[in-house]
Amino acid sequence: MRIMRKSTPLMSPRPTEASLPEQTVRRLIERDPLLAPYSAVLLRRVRQVEAMERRLTGGEIELAEFASGHEYFGLHFRNGRWVLREWAPNAESIFVKGPFSDWRAEPEYALSARGSQGVWEVELTEDALAHGDPYRLEVRWPGGSGDRLPAWTRRVLRDEKTGSFNAQAWRPAAPYEWRHARPPRPAGPLLVYETHVGMAQEEPKVGTYDELRTQVLPRIRDAGYEAIQIMALAEHPYYASFGYQVSSYFACSSRFGTPEALKALVDEAHGMGLLVFMDLVHSHASKNEVEGISRQDGSSSLYFHEGPRGDHPAWSSRCFDYGKPQVLHFLLSNCRFWLDEFRVDGFRFDGVTSMLYLDHGLKRNFTSYDDYFGEEVDEDALTYLTLANDLIHRLSPEAVTIAEDVSGFPGLALPITEGGAGFDYRFAMGVADTWIELTKDVPDELWPIGKLWHELTNRRRDEPTISYAESHDQALVGDQTLIFRLLGARMYDRMSLSSEDVAVERGMSLHKMIRLATLGTAGHGYLNFMGNEFGHPEWIDFPREGNHWSYAHARRQWRLSEDESLRYQHLAAFDHDLMALARTYGVPSGQDEFLLHSDEENKVLAWLRAGLVFVMNFHPDRSFPDYRIPAAPGTYRTVLDTDRRAYGGFDRQAEDVAHHTLADRIERHFRCLYLPSRTARVLAPMPDEECG
Repeated sequence: MRIMRKSTPLMSPRPTEASLPEQTVRRLIERDPLLAPYSAVLLRRVRQVEAMERRLTGGEIELAEFASGHEYFGLHFRNGRWVLREWAPNAESIFVKGPFSDWRAEPEYALSARGSQGVWEVELTEDALAHGDPYRLEVRWPGGSGDRLPAWTRRVLRDEKTGSFNAQAWRPAAPYEWRHARPPRPAGPLLVYETHVGMAQEEPKVGTYDELRTQVLPRIRDAGYEAIQIMALAEHPYYASFGYQVSSYFACSSRFGTPEALKALVDEAHGMGLLVFMDLVHSHASKNEVEGISRQDGSSSLYFHEGPRGDHPAWSSRCFDYGKPQVLHFLLSNCRFWLDEFRVDGFRFDGVTSMLYLDHGLKRNFTSYDDYFGEEVDEDALTYLTLANDLIHRLSPEAVTIAEDVSGFPGLALPITEGGAGFDYRFAMGVADTWIELTKDVPDELWPIGKLWHELTNRRRDEPTISYAESHDQALVGDQTLIFRLLGARMYDRMSLSSEDVAVERGMSLHKMIRLATLGTAGHGYLNFMGNEFGHPEWIDFPREGNHWSYAHARRQWRLSEDESLRYQHLAAFDHDLMALARTYGVPSGQDEFLLHSDEENKVLAWLRAGLVFVMNFHPDRSFPDYRIPAAPGTYRTVLDTDRRAYGGFDRQAEDVAHHTLADRIERHFRCLYLPSRTARVLAPMPDEECG
């Protein structure tokens, strides 16, 4: 495949020592001695990454220059003419067609083969295409033909009359003028707000980039989050796929608006100090052939594996062949494209577990290190992920990459120079699973406190993690949000301030405690899905045949959190102050948590982190007037209390009370605290000048 040579920004140089595989592996094993038996496999994997980079670049160009295929392939207007290029080695002929050809394959619009690597090209006059004109390809191959969209197209639009998708010539009169620089990465915890453009508004319709920018971004900023993670940005023909059946990787979804509108959204977020992460779906691709890249040139293995391995058995989608240089050219260029074109600040890599294992990790428990070093690991995929992280961070050292992995693959979120795959964070996905298990299957009076502590803190200590109580996955139809599990149908008719309901009080108390426990034990960051901070009462269900194509559940009812007659406001107020606590005290940002007290019988849990003392009484009906919690000597004050009336509690404790430690006969210090049932508190040491 021909690679266009272009000027590239200076990349951060890779440390010299990183080129010494033995040293890299040694540093990784020093971090985790349990990896020592697998040193030969680790060494092979490091060398494989280096060998693949040499293969891609020929040792003559930077990886960033290799990853510039989007500037060569696709449709471009240069030097007064349109140029269209496509990679299709199985094609016998290709035609571009549109209104200019009356949608017929005419000889004058035929692409010509360029070289022997399957690259096709055509030049068109300036007047052949105008800004906004639709077009597509007709590809002919041995034994067949079909209409296709260019794999590298930057704009796709659905024809409302026919329902078909076409590529669109996109040449605005003036390029978008950026106003704001990228904000710096937070020095403390990363507080992420997961959002979806289409469902971010109240009306039963598809929302837009402009609506998210004007109506929702201010909410996210005011709520105290520092980054947004946007789902479903790449084009996907089926709206109900939630954006995870991508068809056009270089086109932002046109159902939400224009590329310029997305740029304005990112720009406005940057102006508010918010980082913007994109949900990057390189784990699989849509099976669609006309709208997507499956059988782009008539062959089933152009971008994907041949045979059964090329089809994902659970997702009804196609699986990329990460060992093919042309596929890496496509995917690495895609990473660079979103960084360059839309100035995103990083990526959440979707479905990393599915990528890492030949069986996609389905119906498998990962209980041994052997699971990470056997023949079932897709080392080509691991190589790609490592190269992608290397590329992203050398292009943009401040960029953030997050791995969605449930398997616990070691080294995933370690620097490449330390033998890792280079992700900045990994999700602690087991935390959300724990809360689902407890709220679904176990009465809260029976919650095992010791097991809960283990699950909240069970993570690879040397790898930065982001925890969440629930993400979009827990809100999809067929499942239930935490608030729904806790309240059930009461959320519809018992959330008024004028009504008293013990079950509602229980659910709201646990909702706050779950979030506080999750954030207080998280590794380095915290994530919330849009609306869950105030207990959005309904699940997510995108329009589909099964719900009569309704948008009733593909929206967010923001008004509920603003209605002063409803209790949703209390959960929103708590979440706001929870984020303020995280920013003020830098929790979580990698500190070790120290278990102070675990009382299984009375359901009390306490721990120390960053000087803060977290105390939780999960018991449904036992309150303790003078409960002893171990403490360092000093005086403490409450900085967050789930029982505040502003959070829907009962204000059973005065906020300004100073808590002095006491000593027992053997000089062990403790505090005596009033612990009402189903409440939690966070205490901070008071400066000496305030204690007097």
